[in-house]
Amino acid sequence: MGLRIVYGRAGSGKSSFCYNEIRENISGDGITGTGGRKLLLIVPEQFSLQAEKNLARITGASGIYMAEVLSFRRLAYRVFSEVGGITRRHLDPAGKSMLLFRILDRLSSDLKVFSKAALRKGFIESLSDAITEFKRYDIAPEALLEAAQDAEEGSLLKDKLHDLSVIYSEFEKQLHQKYLDADDDLVELYKKLDLSTQYDGAEIWIDEFSGFTPQEYKVIGKLLAKARRVTVCLCTDCLSNDPNDNAPMVFGPVRKTAEKLVRLAEREGIPVEKPVKIDNLSGKASIRFKDSAALGHLERNFWKYPYSRYTGPTDDICITASANPYSEVEDTARDILRICRERGFRFRDIAVTMRNPDDYDSIVKSVFTRYGIPYFLDGKRDIDGHPLIVFILSALDIFTSNWSYEAVFRYAKTGLLSIGRHDLDILENYVLANGIRGNAWTREEDWDHPVEPDDRREPQERRPELLERINAARRKLAGPLISFRAKTKGGVRAVTFCTALYELLCETGAAKRIEELSQKFADAGMLDRANEYRQVWNTVMNVFTQIVEVLGDETIRTERFSDILAAGFAGHKMGLIPPSLDQVLVGSMERARSHDIKALYILGANEGVIPGNLGGDGLLSDSDRDRLARAGLELAGNTQNRILEERFMIYMALATPSRYLWLSYPAADREGRALRPSRVISEIRRIIPSVTVRSNVMSDPESLPRPSAPEPVFDEMVIRLRRLYDGNRIHEGWKRIYGWFRGRPEWKDKCRTVLSALDYTNQAGNLSADRALKLYGNPVFTSVSRMEAY
Repeated sequence: MGLRIVYGRAGSGKSSFCYNEIRENISGDGITGTGGRKLLLIVPEQFSLQAEKNLARITGASGIYMAEVLSFRRLAYRVFSEVGGITRRHLDPAGKSMLLFRILDRLSSDLKVFSKAALRKGFIESLSDAITEFKRYDIAPEALLEAAQDAEEGSLLKDKLHDLSVIYSEFEKQLHQKYLDADDDLVELYKKLDLSTQYDGAEIWIDEFSGFTPQEYKVIGKLLAKARRVTVCLCTDCLSNDPNDNAPMVFGPVRKTAEKLVRLAEREGIPVEKPVKIDNLSGKASIRFKDSAALGHLERNFWKYPYSRYTGPTDDICITASANPYSEVEDTARDILRICRERGFRFRDIAVTMRNPDDYDSIVKSVFTRYGIPYFLDGKRDIDGHPLIVFILSALDIFTSNWSYEAVFRYAKTGLLSIGRHDLDILENYVLANGIRGNAWTREEDWDHPVEPDDRREPQERRPELLERINAARRKLAGPLISFRAKTKGGVRAVTFCTALYELLCETGAAKRIEELSQKFADAGMLDRANEYRQVWNTVMNVFTQIVEVLGDETIRTERFSDILAAGFAGHKMGLIPPSLDQVLVGSMERARSHDIKALYILGANEGVIPGNLGGDGLLSDSDRDRLARAGLELAGNTQNRILEERFMIYMALATPSRYLWLSYPAADREGRALRPSRVISEIRRIIPSVTVRSNVMSDPESLPRPSAPEPVFDEMVIRLRRLYDGNRIHEGWKRIYGWFRGRPEWKDKCRTVLSALDYTNQAGNLSADRALKLYGNPVFTSVSRMEAY
C-alpha cells in the first residue's frame, strides 16, 4: 500500500511516465497472465478512448489485454458486475428531469421560493444540477434542512435551503424505491469495493485530473487501502511542501488537490512515497514542445510574473483579427488548408476550440463544408430542436392550443409527414386566408371556402381540383391526430399516452421517414447525421419507457403530460461518436486535450470570453456557498475559485498543441457591436514579440484570394466581378481565375449564370401601348377601389 504523486508542467511527460511503467510491469516476470496483479489506469471519461490508443501505441497490443483503462464510473460498473447487488434500474437525465417536474408539481404548495418555477425554462436543469452537486459533495437532504434552520430568519437563503431540502428529500425517497441515479454510482462503488477482490494488490495510475470531488476522494481512499500502490499525476510546477516555492498561482487548485491526497493517505494510515517530479533540463523545452521552441517558451512563461521574453523568430504562433465570427471561421478554414498543404498535417492532427461552442457550431458547419474540411463537433448536444422532438411536442401543443395555426404548421413542417411540400404550402395559404382553427379541423365535411390560387391566371375550372387537393392534404394531416386524440382525451394513464404517440409516429409515416433519412445520410457519407437520427429515435423510445416508469398508473391530462415530456427531452444531451479518424475536432476549450494535437485553433478570444465573466450561476449564489462553507457544507468553488480554474484551463489549452497555435477574435459580433481582444492576446504578444499578427478586418478589394477550396474562391470571384461591372478596379488575376472556372465542365453553367445575373435589375419594364391596349381594352372597366390601388 502506498500513495505516490507524480507532478510536472504541461507536456513534461507525466502521462508517458505512466504508460512506460505499465509497459515495464507487463514485460516483468510474474505480472502477465491471470495470476499477475491488476494494472489499472483511471482517467476522466472524455480521455478514455485516447488513453487506450496511447496505451496500445506505447505498450503494443498486449497492453490492451494486460491493463485496463477506466473512468471512475466505468470502474463502478466493473465492480458491480463482480459483486452484484445492483437490482434497481438506472434513471437517466431525461427520467431525472421528469421525476423532478412531477415532484415540483406535487409539492408546489409546500415550497416558499420555487413554487411557481417548474415551468420556467431551464429551472428543472438547474435543479437537477444542484442535486448532482449535493451528491458529489456528500451533502444529504437532512444537512440542507439543518443549515436552513440555522440560517438567518427571513433570509432568502433560509427559504431556498428549505425548498431544496424538501425537493431533494422527496427525490431521494421516490428514486430509491425503484431506481438508481447515475450520481449515486460512486457512493455504491465506495460501499462495494470492500466486497471486491479484483483490485487487491493492484498497481493503479490516475492521470489527467486536476481535482477530485468528495465522492472520488472516498473511492481513492478505498483503492489506497486495497492496491499495492496508487500513483496520481498532477499538472503543477511544485507541491506546497517544496522548498523555495515560487509556483505560479495558476497551479493553486492543483496543489490543493495534492494536499488533500496526502491528508487522505495519512488519515487512512497509508504510507506516502517521495513525490516524483517530471522535469527537463533547465531552460530546455518539454517533450511535447521539442519541435517548437516558441510554444515551449510560452508554456513556461504564461501567467508567470516576472516572465522572460522570447527573442527568436517564430511562425508557430499566429494571432488574427477578423471582421466578424463568420469571417473568423473562414480565416480559420483557409489556414487549416494551408498548414495541411505546407506542413503536411493531417486533419486528425488539428483541433478547433472556443469558449462558447454554441456561438460557432452553425458557422463551422456551413464554412467547413464549403471548404471541404471534414470535422466532428465534440460535446453533448441538445435534442430540443430535432425534427422528431418538434413533431411530438407540436402534436401535443395542437390540442392544448385548440388547433392553433402555429402549432399545426410547426408540426406539419418537420418534414416527417407524407405530404408534398407544394400541397402543404397550398394548405397553409388556405388556412391563413380563411382563419381556420379549432373544430374546423376535426369536422367530417370538406372545407368549401372559396379558393384563390397562387397564380390568378389559373383557369376557373381548375379551382375545384385545387380545393380537392387542399381537403386531401387536410385529411392526411388531421386524420392521425384525430385518432390520437380519441385515445387520449380526458385523463388517461402515461402508458396509454406513450402507446398512442408511438402509434401516431407509425400512422403518419414519421417512424419510417426517420429510418429513411438516417439511411440517406449514411449513404451520402454523413455518418454523424445518420447516427444523430438513430440516436434521437432511441432517445424518444427510452423517454417513453422512463415516463411510464416514473408516472406508473397515475392518470394524467394532455397539458401536464406535454410539460413532463418536454422536461424529459430538455434533460437529455446527445453525445455522438466520431464517424471517422481523419477529421478536425471542433469543441470547447475544456475538451481540447482529448487527443494528441499538433495544431490548435482558439476562436473567439475576446475580452469577457477568454477568460470568461464568471458571475455566480445556478440556484445558489457565491454568498450562499460561502455561508454554507462556514457551516461545514463544502460545495463546488465560488467565483474566486472558478477564476483560478479558468486561468488553469486557459494555460492547459495554450500548452496543448505541440507545433502550431492560432488565436483569433472577431472585431464585431453578428449584430455589428464592437468587441475587444482578450488580454490573453496582449499577454502572448508581450512574452513572444515575434508572434505573427494579422488583421483581416478590412479586406483589400484588389487583392487575390489565398489558395483554399474552389467553392469559396468562386463566391469571392462573383463579388469581384460585381465590382468590375460597377466600374471599379480589380486585380487582373481575377479574370484568369474566372477563365479557370469557365474552362471546367462542372463550373461552366455557374459561370454563365453569374454573367447573366450581372445585367439583372429587379424592376419591371414598361408596357408598350399595343400591349396595354390588348390587356386592359378601351375603355377600361374597373372599380373605384382597384383604380385607387393602382
